Amino acid sequence: MHFQLSSEHTMIVDTVRAFVEKELYPYEDEVERTDAIAPELAQSIQAKAIEVGLYAANMPAELGGGGLDNFSITLMERELGRASYGLQMLIARPSNILRACEGAQIEEYLLPTIRGERHDCLAMTEPNAGSDVRGMQTRATRDGSGEDADYLINGTKHFISHADMSDFVVLFAATGVEDTKHGPKKKITGFLVDLNSPGLTVRRGPACVSHRGYHQCELFFTDCRVPAYKRLGDEGAGFDLMGQWLGATRLTVAATSVGRGQRVMEMATEWAATRKQFGQPIGKFQGTGFKLADMATELAAAELLTLQAAWKCDQGTMTDSDAAMAKLFASEALARVTDNALQIFGGMGLMNQLPIERYWRDARVERIWDGTSEIQRHIISRAMLRVHGA
Repeated sequence: MHFQLSSEHTMIVDTVRAFVEKELYPYEDEVERTDAIAPELAQSIQAKAIEVGLYAANMPAELGGGGLDNFSITLMERELGRASYGLQMLIARPSNILRACEGAQIEEYLLPTIRGERHDCLAMTEPNAGSDVRGMQTRATRDGSGEDADYLINGTKHFISHADMSDFVVLFAATGVEDTKHGPKKKITGFLVDLNSPGLTVRRGPACVSHRGYHQCELFFTDCRVPAYKRLGDEGAGFDLMGQWLGATRLTVAATSVGRGQRVMEMATEWAATRKQFGQPIGKFQGTGFKLADMATELAAAELLTLQAAWKCDQGTMTDSDAAMAKLFASEALARVTDNALQIFGGMGLMNQLPIERYWRDARVERIWDGTSEIQRHIISRAMLRVHGA
């Protein structure tokens, strides 16, 4: 692994940083205040992102995407992570799962999403099945026999991010049961489902303290008919499909956590250098200075773990543990960084006049979505024990 960024990597970082500061930062307070993003603003940001080549940068160049490798995308995610989540997600990086599209799915879903004409969201989590994906109760059953028979989908999904601004959902549902060495397990299958389909109701979920303007929704399926050609991959292969394409999402969380942590640390450092008490900058007091040192050290370590995992992903050697370690450490480092920053700002850190309390709130969800910290530790420890046959 080379630790010196190439000129191309530096250009990507500079381009994304400039875009974030010019096109996203000015609207953060408005999004925080209203918990909404005006449609015209969303369209404007998307158009500008397409114009400068940032849109769908993770998709293959031959399909119209940016064609960036995982290392470059991770650098991009780090810079985007500095901005409000609701705003930075307008510079879409479509779900990597869409690369599994075949036949008519390519023209109907994949290519329009890359062009910015359609928007996707992902639905796995249910009220009684979060980390336990195979515990999902949403079912897809054949309405007839044969490979061409439609599926009828029934069930509920929740915590579905961005569904209120999407056109279709990459849905995972149970389609049967299989025997495994650990006992019966549900077979999971992926589907592409238009959000305006009859039998599907989309409803805004409860308000979340993290990431205002980026909403989570609930999806209710009642005999929602999905043609067989909209099945994503083979029937029953959904669990493997998730494992194949979703590892990169943990790198996204890790990278955005690093970027946001760096922005918070910069603000805390400036405050500590200019805020005076007892006749000197508060950063000169050991209690504050040591916090800054810890913040810088943790973020440096989080960044190295994240970039190493991204580099290994490009080499085809990234393991589940690599991604889990990056996600675990970076998200927990962000929690400590934002908490220390709030402490450095003191009472003003809790006031909504400054964005510190926002970053503190926003940091909390990173240890939960895309696999909780406990799940990441489970992945890491099981891989360690597996070597010894345990």
